[in-house]
Amino acid sequence: MVEKYIASIVPLNADKIGTKAHGSASFTVDGNNLDIKIEMNDTPKNTQHWEHFHGFPDGKDAKIATIAQDTNEDGFVDLPETEPVSGTTMVPFNDAPEEMNIPNDGYPVSDDNGHFEYERVVPLDILEKKFKEAFDDTELNLDKRVIYIHGVPDSLELPNTIGGSVGDYDAHVTLPIAVGKIEKVN
Repeated sequence: MVEKYIASIVPLNADKIGTKAHGSASFTVDGNNLDIKIEMNDTPKNTQHWEHFHGFPDGKDAKIATIAQDTNEDGFVDLPETEPVSGTTMVPFNDAPEEMNIPNDGYPVSDDNGHFEYERVVPLDILEKKFKEAFDDTELNLDKRVIYIHGVPDSLELPNTIGGSVGDYDAHVTLPIAVGKIEKVN
């Protein structure tokens, strides 16, 4: 049985980053394959964009962050501020999602127009095994997750109040620029 999920991806932090990143994502489960397709427009151009689904390991339904999550009132919704409503970073949409290796350079880079397309067919059995190892036997539950697109150019001046550095990657890499709720298609 084929299951399909979609997300309409809307801008986040647009007034601060100068672009209104938007797009769509689809996730199709067909047998042992998860086909992931993401298309984004109006992202910061020529920039690598980390993209993931976020959620709660306990199965709670994740919601998209809005400016209401800007708890330190610096005008930006940074990665740590998304966690109370969206949960934690779970599955990366990079060159090997099934490896669950979040901090790396295998994410898409937007073109001169701020556009990129991403498509991967992921072996579901490997992804589910790694996911359960990482999140204590939690199921993927795509319809309880949200997708985030991250990344602004290093040249964008960010206040030192922005959190979300991951390893050697600073807030320019992790700042959310767009978000969408993943919903099951009937």
